[in-house]
Amino acid sequence: MSLLRSLRLCLVARTGSCPLSALGPGPFLPSLQAGLPLLQSPQQWHTFHSGSWLSSASSKELLMKLRRKTGYSFVNCKKALEACGGDLKQAESWLHKQAQKEGWSKAARLHGRKTKEGLIGLLQEGDTTVLVEVNCETDFVSRNLKFQQLVQQVALGTLLHCQNLKDQLSTYSKGFLNSSELSELPAGPEREGSLKDQLALAIGKLGENMILKRAAWVKVPAGFYVGSYVHGAMHSPSFNNLVLGKYGALVICETSELKANLEDLGRRLGQHVVGMAPLSVGSLDDEPGGEGETKMLSQPYLLDPSITLGQYVQPHGVSVVDFVRFECGEGEDAADAE
Repeated sequence: MSLLRSLRLCLVARTGSCPLSALGPGPFLPSLQAGLPLLQSPQQWHTFHSGSWLSSASSKELLMKLRRKTGYSFVNCKKALEACGGDLKQAESWLHKQAQKEGWSKAARLHGRKTKEGLIGLLQEGDTTVLVEVNCETDFVSRNLKFQQLVQQVALGTLLHCQNLKDQLSTYSKGFLNSSELSELPAGPEREGSLKDQLALAIGKLGENMILKRAAWVKVPAGFYVGSYVHGAMHSPSFNNLVLGKYGALVICETSELKANLEDLGRRLGQHVVGMAPLSVGSLDDEPGGEGETKMLSQPYLLDPSITLGQYVQPHGVSVVDFVRFECGEGEDAADAE
C-alpha cells in the first residue's frame, strides 16, 4: 500500500490529478511497476510537449527576428520554425510558400470584383523610364504601404525587362506590356518567382482583388530627353526615385543640346498631357480648334491658354516627338457599359 500511495502522490504532483484512484490496490501493481520508467522529469515533460527549440532565449530571438524580417504573425512564425526545426532561412521560405498558397486561393475567390482604384508608378533610371498601373478595389488599400510596395516591384520588374533589351538606339524606342505580359515578368533579383506571384501575396495580405493593369517603357539615346509628371505625386524615402500618383505622363523630346531647364520644361509638358489628354502630337502647322483640339501642339497651353503648346515649346529649342499618358482606372467605365 505504501508503494501505491507514493505512486499516487507522484502522479498528482506531475499531472494535477490521480487517475489511479479508481483502480485500487491488487493486481494492477505489477503493471504500474512495469510502467515506472515512462515517468519523466518535469524538464523532459516540458520538452516533449513544447519543442526543444522554444525553451531557450536564443530560440525566442529567432522568433522575433523572423517576425521582424517577414512581417507575419507570431503564431505563423512559430509554426514555421517548428516545421523547419528552428532553421531561420527555411522558415522564411516556408512562410512565403504558405502565404502564396493562401494568396492564390483568395485571388481565385475575389476574381471578377471591380478594380477601379489603384496607383500609377513612375520610375526613371539613366536613359530608361517606365510607367506602370496597378489596380485595387478601394482607395483605402491604394494608400497601404504593402500595396505601394507591390507597385514598386512592378516598376522595377518593368525597368529590368527594358534594360535587358539589347537594341542599338539611333532614335528613341517605346513599348507597352499588357496585364498578362506584365504578370509573367521576373519579380527581380531579391524576389522569387514572377510578378504574378507577388500579386498573389499582396492579395492574400490585403484581402482585395488586384490586377497588374499595364506598363509602358521608353529608352532614349543622346539627343533625346524624357520629361515626366505624376499628378497627386507621393514620394517615400523607401521607394528611392519611384513616384506614385493617380495620373502619369511621359513626354519624349528631341534636343540638339542638354539645357539646364529641360527638367522643368519636361514637367510642364507632362502637366499639359495629363490635363489636356491629347490623342496625338500633331505639328506646329496645325490650326487650333476643330480636329486640332486633340493634337498636342495645337492645343491651348494648359498653364497659359492664350498661346498654343507649340508656341510655348518653340522658343526652348526642343521638338516634342511622342508621349504616353496613364490615368488610373481608365477604361473601366467603358468595360462596365459593354
